[in-house]
Amino acid sequence: MRKQVKIGNRVVGDGQPCFIVAEIGVNHNGDLDLARKLISAAHLAGCEAVKFQKRTVEVVYTPEELAQSRENPFGPTNGHLKRGLEFNPADYAAIDHFCRTLKIPWFASCWDEASVDFIAQFDPPCFKIASASLTDDPLLQYHRLHDKPIILSTGMSTLDQIEHAVQVLGEDDLILMHATSTYPAKTEELNLSCIAYFRERYDIPIGYSGHEVGLQTSLAAAVLGANIIERHVTLDRAMWGSDQAASVEPNGLARLVRDIHTVEKAMGNGLKQVFDSELPSLKKLRRVDSQRLQAVTV
Repeated sequence: MRKQVKIGNRVVGDGQPCFIVAEIGVNHNGDLDLARKLISAAHLAGCEAVKFQKRTVEVVYTPEELAQSRENPFGPTNGHLKRGLEFNPADYAAIDHFCRTLKIPWFASCWDEASVDFIAQFDPPCFKIASASLTDDPLLQYHRLHDKPIILSTGMSTLDQIEHAVQVLGEDDLILMHATSTYPAKTEELNLSCIAYFRERYDIPIGYSGHEVGLQTSLAAAVLGANIIERHVTLDRAMWGSDQAASVEPNGLARLVRDIHTVEKAMGNGLKQVFDSELPSLKKLRRVDSQRLQAVTV
């Protein structure tokens, strides 16, 4: 049987309900009140968890990258933007308190070792490793020191790079996410058939991190066997921010959660049978009963 992974009180894997994560990421735009609204929207939609992103700006970006001109609400440079999107410790404490009040787990993708240690103090149910970090062996190994389940995204990565990352992390308590790292991603580049490939290649839960516009393809990913679905959430796709256009608004998120769980119920066990509810129709509509006809012929 395929391995399962426990995230908080939920088991993720085959035979379990799809684990649906609302990726808040940086869609909070550095605003704690907006972050609370996004958490509430995810909770009301029925998501199992919310996710943030954590960076130590001076570690992740070079001085040259931070100095680049980039007009944004926080100032004229890329550094103003990156620093403006980072919450401080008090903000994260407030986020932790709010999530615990709503009883919705939260975790983060950590882009450097100091961020891993920082998020670890809140005892998250797991860590997420972003596609951008998949080739960072020291960071992958550092995550494992905290003995938490890991969700690994595979966007903009080759099969060889993914195989190497899985070897570095080991398959215990690991979930592999198919993804296309374009925001928003083109439908023809989603390559959802990779979900089946990963399910055949690895004996671990496989998920899908979607950055496309619309809901149909994320629902299809669940039908194709994704054990976990992650979508970015926003209050308004027209808001300022690099990820807003690739995100789902609250009503859409609620529909996606509803439809995924509806399809799960409809999948059944794959064994063809006659249900009791069909018997009245059988008696009313079928002119010849094959079993009775066989008995008469004999």
